[in-house]
Amino acid sequence: MTRLRLALLNAAHEGENTARNFRRELDADLAEFDANAQQLPETFDFDGVVITGSRSSVYWDEEWIDPLVEWTAEAAERGLPILGVCYGHQVLAEALGGRVGGMDDFEIGYNQIGHTGDDELFAGIGEEFTVFTTHGDAVLELPPGAELLAENEFGVHAFRKGHTWGVQFHPEYDVETAREVTEGKRERIGDAKVDAVLADISPERYDAACEAKTLFDNFTAYCRRVRDDAEAGPEAEA
Repeated sequence: MTRLRLALLNAAHEGENTARNFRRELDADLAEFDANAQQLPETFDFDGVVITGSRSSVYWDEEWIDPLVEWTAEAAERGLPILGVCYGHQVLAEALGGRVGGMDDFEIGYNQIGHTGDDELFAGIGEEFTVFTTHGDAVLELPPGAELLAENEFGVHAFRKGHTWGVQFHPEYDVETAREVTEGKRERIGDAKVDAVLADISPERYDAACEAKTLFDNFTAYCRRVRDDAEAGPEAEA
């Protein structure tokens, strides 16, 4: 069986942890692009697309952001399966006509999410599950025609439209990444909150959060099915 070929659009400013995490979790050959450096694929010849997190906001006036949103919109229009994670979730929402804005609060640490319905991205994941979150922006309005899949008291945590999914949380994080990202938030959220989150980052909490990693297998299985159906063509339906 031919391995999947996915475009990984890395929007993280120090992207090595991010690249390592997604390489570990995605069972596919990855073509990696540094979105910050305005590196975007020249074609759409992939089996799917994954867009990573970032410390940027999608509504900032930075020269690399609009091209990323526009490329994502065209990829979605062409029917490519797309998974956006955290910032990638917000990019996807904007690309499809939704709205992203700043929150009054900042969600960080291992938190509980509830998912609704029986969407295939969440197959094998309990209705209430633990994930690591870190964000001060949120999807305030879903794209037209999108389905809300998961949420908590901080807002939208997953949606789907067609072949595309966005998830606000970070299923790819390992313990090292969770600690490093949390340490980097001292100026924004203060020492007391950072120290409390760090105290909660443990092997036990990480193990609980690993349940959500199933969505990567679910996404790649979907990409494989879309690819195989396209290759089979109309003859497969006869």
